[in-house]
Amino acid sequence: MTLAQVSFEAGYTVWWVSLGIGVVVIVVVAVLLTLIVRTARQIDGAVSDIWTAGQRIANNTIHIPLLHRTNQVVDEVLERAGGIDGAAAAIEAHALDCPG
Repeated sequence: MTLAQVSFEAGYTVWWVSLGIGVVVIVVVAVLLTLIVRTARQIDGAVSDIWTAGQRIANNTIHIPLLHRTNQVVDEVLERAGGIDGAAAAIEAHALDCPG
């Protein structure tokens, strides 16, 4: 073999090794990018669930002052219902004792 042939074969071998290493690097990068995309989608799904739950909580907290007012109105109704019950009991007692 001549020096030119050895040099040519060495260059050819280096080229194929470089090409093989490049293919391996591309495959590894593709796998890593696929994992990153999959993880990003999982994170996006979890964030979407958290966002939905947060909106529901916020919607419920808006109604708390309304519930306080409802409780006040119910207390007033209960107080008046107690008065009506007392008046009805007095009418019933009078009706039982009334000869006419």
